[in-house]
Parts: sequence; C-alpha cells; structure tokens
Amino acid sequence: MQVQINFIERLCLLIFSVCLAGAGAGQAPAGPFTPRASLLRYWDQHIANSLPKPAFLLSKASPLGAVDAAAFAKLAARGALPDHLPAFCAAAGLLCFPDLAPSLEKHPSDSDFASYSNKNFTNYGTDRLGGLDSFKNYSDGLNVPVDTFRRYSRDSSGHDDRFANYGSDGNVVDQSFQSYAGGAAGGTGEFKNYNPGVNVPNLNFNNYGSGATGRPQNFAAYTDETNAGGESFSNYGKSGDGSPNKFTEYASDSNVINSGFNGYSQAGNGANDTFTNYGKDGNVPENNFRNYGEGGNGITDGFANYRDQSNVGDDSFQSYAKTSNSAKVNFANYGKSFNVGTDKFTGYGQGAKGQKIGFKGYGVNNTFKEYGKSGVTFALYANATGVAASAVSRRAVNRWVEPGKFFRESMLKKGTVMPMPDIRDKMPKRSFLPRTILSKLPFSTSKLPELKRIFHAGDNSSMESMMANALAECERAPSAGETKRCVGSIEDMIDFATSILGRNVEAGSTESTAGSKQEVMVGTVKGINGGKVTKSVSCHQSLFPYLLYYCHSVPKVRVYEADLLDPKTKVKINHGVAVCHIDTSAWSATHGAFLALGSRPGQIEVCHWIFENDMTWTIAD
Repeated sequence: MQVQINFIERLCLLIFSVCLAGAGAGQAPAGPFTPRASLLRYWDQHIANSLPKPAFLLSKASPLGAVDAAAFAKLAARGALPDHLPAFCAAAGLLCFPDLAPSLEKHPSDSDFASYSNKNFTNYGTDRLGGLDSFKNYSDGLNVPVDTFRRYSRDSSGHDDRFANYGSDGNVVDQSFQSYAGGAAGGTGEFKNYNPGVNVPNLNFNNYGSGATGRPQNFAAYTDETNAGGESFSNYGKSGDGSPNKFTEYASDSNVINSGFNGYSQAGNGANDTFTNYGKDGNVPENNFRNYGEGGNGITDGFANYRDQSNVGDDSFQSYAKTSNSAKVNFANYGKSFNVGTDKFTGYGQGAKGQKIGFKGYGVNNTFKEYGKSGVTFALYANATGVAASAVSRRAVNRWVEPGKFFRESMLKKGTVMPMPDIRDKMPKRSFLPRTILSKLPFSTSKLPELKRIFHAGDNSSMESMMANALAECERAPSAGETKRCVGSIEDMIDFATSILGRNVEAGSTESTAGSKQEVMVGTVKGINGGKVTKSVSCHQSLFPYLLYYCHSVPKVRVYEADLLDPKTKVKINHGVAVCHIDTSAWSATHGAFLALGSRPGQIEVCHWIFENDMTWTIAD
C-alpha cells in the first residue's frame, strides 16, 4: 500500500509539473475543485444573503488550479516548499524575491550605461587610469528590485566618476552598494541619487571613498522622500588622505525610516569634510549616527543639520571627532525638531587633542554626555522648541498629513468640495493562499527562522524585515475596545467578520481610484444602518509574501457611502466608502488626524475614506 501511495504522489507531482510547463504560471484551469470554487461554496454556506459577491475581493482569490493546489499542499506538509519556491510563487501569485547569482560580467571600458536592472553588478571601472566613467540609471522604477552593486572605480587613479540614479522610485526595495571608489587616488567622484522616493526600503551602502587619496567626492542625496523601511550607510571617506568629502542629503523628507550611518571620514588625514543634512524634515525617524571624524588627524569637519525640523522620533549620535588630533570641527544644528523627539548625543570631541570645536544649536528632550571639556564651545542649548504650536501644526499638516486623508463627519454632505488623498494601492500585487496550503505554513514570530527558510529570506534582508514587521503587528495586543485578527485567506476573513457582525454581512470598498490627489464634490450620501453608530470590521493590507490582511473591529463608528463627482462637470467619477470613528479618546495625541484637524483625542470624530484594496465589512441593510 505504501508503494502505491508513493507512486500516486509522484504521479501527481509529475502531472503538476507538466501542467505548469504547458499552461504557464498562474493560468489555473477552472473547475469545481479549484480553491476559487471552494471559496464560493464557503461564501454561500457562511454568509446569509444573496447579495452580489464583491469582485474586488474575489479577484484576490488564489489562482491555483486543483492539481497544483494539491501538489503544493503536499510539499508544504513535507516542508519541501523551499525546493520549489520559484514555481510556487509564480503559480500562486506571491511576492518572492529572485535568487540572484553573482555576475561574471566585466566592463573594461566606459560603457556609459543608460539603464541596468535587477542584476548583481560585480566590477565597473576597477583599476581605471584617467578618463571618465558615468552610470545614469540602475534599477529605476521597479516594483520589487533586488540587486547588489560591487566595486565601482575601486583602486582607480586620476579617474573621474559620475553615478546619476540608483534604484529610484522602487517599491519594496532590497539593494546594496558595496564599494564606490575605494582606494582610489586623485580624480573626482559624484553620486547624485541613491534610492530616492522608494517605498519600504532595505538598503545598505558600504565604503564610499574609503582609503582614497587626494580625491574630492560629493554624495548629493541618499534615500530622500522614502517611506517606511530601514537603511544603513557605512564608511564614507574612511581612512582617506587629503580627500575633501561632501554629503548633502541623507534621508531628508522621509517617513518612518530606521537609518544607521557608521563611519564618516573616520581615521582620515587632512580631510576637509561637510555634511549638510541628515534626516531633515523627517517624520518619526529612528536614526543612529556613529563615528564622525573619529581618530582624524588635522581634519576640518562641518555638520550643518541633524534631524532638523523633524517630527518626534528617536535618535542617537555617538562619537563626533572623538580621539582626533588638531581637529577643527563645527556642528550647527542637532535635533531642532518642531515636535519633540528623543535624542542622545555621546562622545563629542572626547579624548581629542588640540581641537577647536563649536556647537551652535542643540534641540530639546535630549541627553548630551561624554564630551571634551576643553576646546568645546556651545552657542545655544535649546530647552524649548521656540516654535509656536500653531506653526507646528501647520508644518506637520503641510508635510506629513496629505490633504483629505482625514476629515470631519460634517463634510459628508451633498455639495461639499474636498481634497481626495492618494487612495491608490501601492502594495505589490499578491493573491491569497488556499486554506489547504495556508494551514501548513508557520505564522508566528517564534517561527520566523522557518519562514525565512521557506521564502529564501537572508539575514537582514527586506523579506526578513517585511515578515518580522507583519508578524509583530499581528501579534500586538489589541488597543482598547479593539478586536483584531490577521487573515491570509478569504475564508478566514469571512470567519472573522461573521464572528463580529453575524452572518448577514457585506464587504465594501471605494469603487476605484478616480479623483485621487485632486478635489472632488460629494454627491448623494447614504449612511449604513441608517447613519446610526454601528459595528464594522475594517481590513487593511499587510506586506507579506502572500496576501495578508489586518482586520479589526473598533467600537462606535458610522459608515457612509457617497457618490463622488467632478467639481466642474458634476459628473459622477467614483463611489466612495468612508468610516467615521466617533470615539477617538484612545488615539495618540500625535496622530496625524489631530495635526490635520486641529484637535485632541476624544474631542472630535475622525473620518477617512477606504483606500483601494482595503475594505470594511458591515451588517447588510
């Protein structure tokens, strides 16, 4: 009997492989035994109404056919999915990063690259003598860029380099840049943009001009206007000799970024360096800066702004010109936040000899420890922001709260003209998994090592960070009055919604993205449950390899549907769903809604639209 079972299993896997090869990934045949057909039966059994099933939700059902769903379920049960990950990801519509092998390409002369994408780049301009190399675009505008760039102009002599754009406007970015002009002598280097405007970055930049001699270098912008991720920069001009370095922007205008900068002109000789902006105008940044000019000899360093005009956050700056010799360094502004954060500064000029160090502005709510007692002057230590509360609110609204993201319930009236935020879904496209596979996969922080093995996630990779963050949010204790659950299948979502609301439910979302980032006019408005305070279950996407939703029920909401019109023509362009939270007493005082609307927790209701691919479940009328 065991021999027969093994034969049948092998036959099923063989049929599965043939189907994939013949039909193409994701082209699942229709039939009564597919995951989609099973979902439709489950819907009819557990939802007690005959309302049309929402197409936007059903479109996210697993595309797997019956044969491949069964085959992958067997592989998952055996722990063998990692051996078939590319086929699994392609057929099931998942977010998986490619496994890139090292590149063996060589570029002996200036190729003047216009575009280069999603590969490991090993050598460009190494040992070059004289001349100019330029690189215009590397992995720009990609959805899930995964790449490594190694050795740009390493050990070159009298050679000029220009790198224009690396990884601009990417989404869910996993990239590293290993060496830029390390050990170079003479010439000049310019790096203009590293991953500007990216979403959910996991970035590492190592060794910019380390060990260079007599080589002026300029790094213009590192990850400006990025959103929700982590990044690190190690060794800028480390152990350089007579090489003036300039760094203009690091993580400026970024939102919820965790960044680390380690080693700026460390152990340099005769350096003349300037750092203009680090984390300027950031929102809730977590910055860690270590070793600026530490151990330098005869250096002249200037740091203009560190997290200037940022909103809250948690920062640490360790070692500025520490143990340096005959240093002349100046720090203009540190932590001049417009909304109080937490800053820690240690090791400023400590152990230095013959130094001349000036500090102009140091912000609020900070600790300043271990600084050199001689040769150090402070022009200003701020114990208050010096910025009026109204100005704080205006600045926060203008920069971090998009117009129309939050609004008052009174605006949901026919004829009101209001800004519509960008409600487009910026997440990578993924599908739910069928329960037959989902039930066999781990889902907990304690099982993260196993998840990393399944999805080929390296240590400190975007995939690891992505999964860890989602698991942490799913395992977080619910807030006051909240009931929550993370779901990876539509069946699980149905179970959660019906457990809160009963079986007579329906799922709604804003019809389209029409009107995003422009003004709209409110047309006919309908209140769900007659506009009375009711229960609802809202579901928001989380970033995970398969489609995962964070669903939660909060007390005291009113839900509305509204036609949205073009203000000029009065023609209907969209049909929106909005949720108004009546009780905001448990919300944080720094919540963007209060910055936008000018109030405090518990004093006002707060409304928002349901964005593309998010949804709210309500009791059907």
